[in-house]
Amino acid sequence: MKQVLDFEKPVIELKEKIAELKKFTSDSDIDLTDEISTLEKRLERLEDDIYGNLKPWDRVQMARYPERPTTLDYVGELFTDFIEFHGDRHFGDDEAIVAGIAKYKQKSVTIVGHQRGKDTKENIRRNFGMPHPEGYRKALRHMQQAEKFNRPIISFIDTKGAYPGKAAEERGQSEAIARNLVEMAGLKVPIICIVIGEGGSGGALGLGVGDRIHMLENSTYSVISPEGAAALLWKDSNQAQRAAESMGITSYDLKKLGVVDQIIPELKGGAHRSIKEQSEKIDTVLAASLEELQSLTTNELIENRWEKYKQIGEYKELE
Repeated sequence: MKQVLDFEKPVIELKEKIAELKKFTSDSDIDLTDEISTLEKRLERLEDDIYGNLKPWDRVQMARYPERPTTLDYVGELFTDFIEFHGDRHFGDDEAIVAGIAKYKQKSVTIVGHQRGKDTKENIRRNFGMPHPEGYRKALRHMQQAEKFNRPIISFIDTKGAYPGKAAEERGQSEAIARNLVEMAGLKVPIICIVIGEGGSGGALGLGVGDRIHMLENSTYSVISPEGAAALLWKDSNQAQRAAESMGITSYDLKKLGVVDQIIPELKGGAHRSIKEQSEKIDTVLAASLEELQSLTTNELIENRWEKYKQIGEYKELE
């Protein structure tokens, strides 16, 4: 049974009522076409009202939805001839991050992205999409390979954060993320980052330094989870909804702040309603970004990337 979010319950109940009336009509001689038509119009208005006025906490729930499409879902729709590679050539393979090469509109690209599971078994295998340092090192290995062969890099971001366990810290979690930040800043090929779910703290940043950063409409991007922020600010993680309201973590907040370049619209009800249709919306933005970036020289690419990040936030130079 699919999970129903609290704010969606009126929509689901009305859909069930319409389905019930349609079944009753087909199984009997009573014509309820007018009643069904009236309810369908009411459903359309209700969906516009609910999905057109989502609060930050509603979007957090949408970003975490179990059926929300993952990196590999989009890879299957947007790219062809995908070949996934494994391992960081130091410790082992981390299935919380996928990396490989593929064709995008007949051109070779490198793909890296966080990967979470769709069920408990897969989530355990992929560590719930929370990478270890070997995951970031695997991603970096393939991004450096992309530079060597002049392939654009497409990065999909979807993680609660890097894994904070003892073993990950012992193997250099902080160093691995920091090295990715430094190396990605200087790569001489176009980098396009797309936040497709949760963008959690340094775990997201480890794949998130790019020439273009796009976000799906109902994704989030933040330095800490709402629960973590609530625990720090009010000593109560149950205040997560309150924290989400004040943190500025939605795509619209981040677009205003200049962190995000473009918001990719989602289907009414969320990206999980149709992976194919949502992929088409991503495809439009991705194609335009690639065309624009590939027209730049290497020096222009690096300089523009530097200017992009220099303009985020505020700073003062000491005299």
